[in-house]
Amino acid sequence: MAEAVIVDGRSLSFEDVAAVALRGARVVLADEVLPRLTRERAVVDDVVDRQVPTYGLTTGLGSRSSYALPRDELARFSVRTVRGRANAVGDPLPVPVVRAALVARVNGLAGGGSGVGPEIVPLLVGMLNSRVHPLVPEVGSIGASDLCQMAHVGLVVIGEGRAELLGEVLDGAAALRRAGLAPAELGPKDGHVLCSASPLAAGHGGLVLHEAGTVLALAQAVTALTLEGFRANTSPLDARVLGLRAAPGQSRAAAELLALLDGGDLTDPRHARRVQDPISLRCAAQVHGALHAALDFAGAALAPELNGSGDNPVVLAGSGDVPGEILSSGNFHTPALALAFDTLALALTQTAAISAERMRRLLNPGLSGLPANLSPHGPERSGFAPLAKTAQALVAEIRLLSAPVSTDPRHGADGVEDDSTNAALGARRLSTMLVRLRQLLAVEALAAAQAVDLAAPATLGRGPALLHRAIRELVPPLDDDRPCGADVDRLSEDVLGSNEVRSALRALTEEAS
Repeated sequence: MAEAVIVDGRSLSFEDVAAVALRGARVVLADEVLPRLTRERAVVDDVVDRQVPTYGLTTGLGSRSSYALPRDELARFSVRTVRGRANAVGDPLPVPVVRAALVARVNGLAGGGSGVGPEIVPLLVGMLNSRVHPLVPEVGSIGASDLCQMAHVGLVVIGEGRAELLGEVLDGAAALRRAGLAPAELGPKDGHVLCSASPLAAGHGGLVLHEAGTVLALAQAVTALTLEGFRANTSPLDARVLGLRAAPGQSRAAAELLALLDGGDLTDPRHARRVQDPISLRCAAQVHGALHAALDFAGAALAPELNGSGDNPVVLAGSGDVPGEILSSGNFHTPALALAFDTLALALTQTAAISAERMRRLLNPGLSGLPANLSPHGPERSGFAPLAKTAQALVAEIRLLSAPVSTDPRHGADGVEDDSTNAALGARRLSTMLVRLRQLLAVEALAAAQAVDLAAPATLGRGPALLHRAIRELVPPLDDDRPCGADVDRLSEDVLGSNEVRSALRALTEEAS
């Protein structure tokens, strides 16, 4: 039976987002969702019938919020809202990102607050399950809702725009028809709902956190392999040492490194080459612990975006003698999420910087006790020395991408929308950073595997042994000089990108939790 994710508006995790976006898990609405939507839609209909001035429902949007819409214009205004905001530009976002945004929006709607027509949500679910993926250009959100990008989803919902279906790009109506779906007839408020909230930032953020947790586990495993090749001193990982200054995440990171090294002889201090190692080796637990802390912060900021209402205004259904209401809301604003993405970007940059430094320390015979540049043939060979330039180039790009995006100057519609967060951009650049960091870790892993071959320790820890074996199944040791860029790419994709290797390494690190 196909994997399924139950959507109830309350309990979507970023692992659920990854299941839908990356593995094609089916989305199933919880039983209570449609009755909830029906109750809230009744409040919308009542406000329309009574002609109560309500933002985006019976009035215009943005700076035109004082303009009262004629009753017979409300449905057409919904359609114009979608068409008028589909202004994103650039290449289409990858399909997994679009799927992540869709499931995030479905869950946000399922939890209530939007007043959307109940038929809209099953249509979005049908698009996900039938793999109708709207083409959403990559640039257009400033973080004050993902309006100009999510409107491209709205176009497909009404049978316009373009969508990808089974590898073919079709117009929206044709894609829906082939999937056995019918375009929606929008009612009052529906157009604004389709464009509203921050599902692109939240959904893409879910994918980023899923991958970042895995990349951290890879960084730990590659570090453990480097520690083996360097014959490092593991006393800085001692729980008694770390307990004297309980910095966020460091004890967890140290315990994971020790779990990876378990089964080898390096954890015995007598096997260390030096009394004190360079900071990039000695303080790996502190840096990786900070990344753990940044991930925890990001997870806490992401959870309410995935499981809350980002609509404005919000619809409250009421109960008993308490009538329903529609109230103005600022829940679309995402400063905490944007700040968390910026923090995660900086933590990834710290992790990248020490990876490149560890790799360079392996090349230095005065520090490592190994042949210069890890070449078994002596100084007339380059060995891995030129690869250090590639490592530095990767660090430079990662550092550039770590610049905060949440502090950009604000600009809005006629001074009304005068603050924004760039949260969607914050998530998008993290995707690129994680690709580059994985490539950088592949550089370090290539050098560390060579160091292990040259150092020839009697027994490797479980994690380094697993990683070394996977590397050597794909790439031979360096003998005479050869092009190494292709080796790095292979390791990045087929070892560090391997689900089997990732799962095995994460299982070892999770034993320490």
